[in-house]
Amino acid sequence: MPDPKAGFIGEDRSTELSSQRTAMSFDRTALSSDRTLMSVVRTSLSLIAFGFTIFQFFHKVSDTYIQGGLPPLAPRRFGLALIVLGVIMLTLGILNHRHEALDRRRRRRKLFDDGLIHHVEARRLNSAMVVAILLLLVGIGAIFRVGLSVGPF
Repeated sequence: MPDPKAGFIGEDRSTELSSQRTAMSFDRTALSSDRTLMSVVRTSLSLIAFGFTIFQFFHKVSDTYIQGGLPPLAPRRFGLALIVLGVIMLTLGILNHRHEALDRRRRRRKLFDDGLIHHVEARRLNSAMVVAILLLLVGIGAIFRVGLSVGPF
């Protein structure tokens, strides 16, 4: 007959349940961090897209419809400012997410080493981080396009 306490931490079920709740709280924290990164991605995407759109729109409109009413570099400067703001925000979000993940893994590893939880955090591909990095590359490309007027657009 198998031992009913096999695989348990401590002497009783309440200790094991506490260990399981602790492990699940780490999982909830990881998911919360991912949601925060996704919020940063959405906001940065909006800033980058809006900045690029303003640049393109006023660049085309000023050539045709606005004669002398708009300084020639105003659309470029405003669009570039929004794009740079989006890229800076995204970079800080990525760095913050990475720092939080490393700190969380370190704390979980310590609890595992102390025998208080069963498993360390599994390494997995984080889709929010992949999207954030890809958007960062797009944002940098938009900076070069608007700031230096290079690129395919």
